[in-house]
Amino acid sequence: MILVTGATGTIGGHVARLLTDRGVPVRAMSRHPAGVRNGVRADFTDPESLDAAVAGVDAVFLVTVPPVPTAQHDVALVAAARAAGVRKIVKLSGAGAGEQFEGATVGAWHAAAEEAVAESGLAWTVLRPPSFASNLLRYRSFIEAGDPVPNVFGSARQPVVDPRDVAAVAVEALLDDVHDGRRYDVTGPDLLSFADQVAILGRVLDRPLRDAEVDLSAQLGAAGLPAGAIAQIKLGADWASAGGAEYMTEHVSRILGRPPRTFEQWSIDHRALFERGVDQAGG
Repeated sequence: MILVTGATGTIGGHVARLLTDRGVPVRAMSRHPAGVRNGVRADFTDPESLDAAVAGVDAVFLVTVPPVPTAQHDVALVAAARAAGVRKIVKLSGAGAGEQFEGATVGAWHAAAEEAVAESGLAWTVLRPPSFASNLLRYRSFIEAGDPVPNVFGSARQPVVDPRDVAAVAVEALLDDVHDGRRYDVTGPDLLSFADQVAILGRVLDRPLRDAEVDLSAQLGAAGLPAGAIAQIKLGADWASAGGAEYMTEHVSRILGRPPRTFEQWSIDHRALFERGVDQAGG
């Protein structure tokens, strides 16, 4: 039995489906499991619900995306898993977690969670993807309206990765002990700026798209995030803008036995999601 947290999200959803397709029993953790296949209600702030979620589980796919970045949710799940006798945790982290930049720690919440996983006494694997191809779905309304797509990364280039590839690597790590104790930077095959992604998507949609640089802090503040969270997210963006994310690895091709998908391929596969009137999400 494998517990998948974030099972209603992009990566967690892909992981749950891939495991199910391979005949692996899955328990899908969600705060709102109604309608979720094999769903179990649990909340990272509710220890009793976590105890119930991990009972009888062999491995956990751990992904937390709280409104405010924090390691406490990950730490709570790790403690429950250890107490329940869970054997392995595969943690979804982020690119650059733990690196020092401008006197601060990039992805401090991810770094603290990675440490908790590594010190848990359980088998573990950490995945560090950069920007997801599916992030462009956040801007569907701009794209459908023909408005400039907000660009908070400037000219920074990143090895944009298809979330389906990240999920596939996660499944291999969950099922094969050869990946225990490893940290994988799971990247795509090309270094792309945000403007590059917008241009590629425009070609796929056969209509001109353009981006416009906006202030990240202002965007996050308008979304209601507190100052501490804004500072952490801004640090990561500044690290990427300074070239911190300009790298590529062969982990996807080595683990999956095929090249990672390109951003263009992701755009082709998800073209329908950007068509006017389509009301669904996907990764």
